[in-house]
Amino acid sequence: MAQKAAKTLAARNASLLTRTHIISAILHALFLTLHWLFNRPSSWKPYLFLACPTLLIEFYLERLGRPSHHPVDGSLRSPGEDLGAAGLTEYMWDILYWTWGCIGAACLFGDRGWWLWIVVPLYSVWLAYSTFTGMKSGLAGMGGGGGSAQAEQAAAESKRQKKMEKRGGQRAQYR
Repeated sequence: MAQKAAKTLAARNASLLTRTHIISAILHALFLTLHWLFNRPSSWKPYLFLACPTLLIEFYLERLGRPSHHPVDGSLRSPGEDLGAAGLTEYMWDILYWTWGCIGAACLFGDRGWWLWIVVPLYSVWLAYSTFTGMKSGLAGMGGGGGSAQAEQAAAESKRQKKMEKRGGQRAQYR
């Protein structure tokens, strides 16, 4: 059972990447088939501008997470990076999934389906704003502002100290 965690990660990454490529190929083929077969009045600009960059994201995730094996004996050389990691990888998966939804909407509703993509920049702005406000409140205890939070904390401590004094202070128990 040597390297069980690495083997598990490699199997999970390989299956996730295979499933991702199959779903992406099906959606792109469906969009292109509907465009060419039924002569849909959709332009190529939204598709090229919004859907094709996700192919670059897929390529990056492939390079990042695909496990590599030794060519001689087939043993695991590297399991690849964890594709379920938080941070930038998670954001890339979100963009990929959202683009799949937009391609599906473009298949159903035509070019109007690409307007759903506006949610991605709005989400980025909201994420940056919430990170900034979280950082600001985290620095409040170091003199970075937030006087009302300090006053509430002092009031809570004083109530606690009053209760402790009423009980006779803190008591130590010996066995």
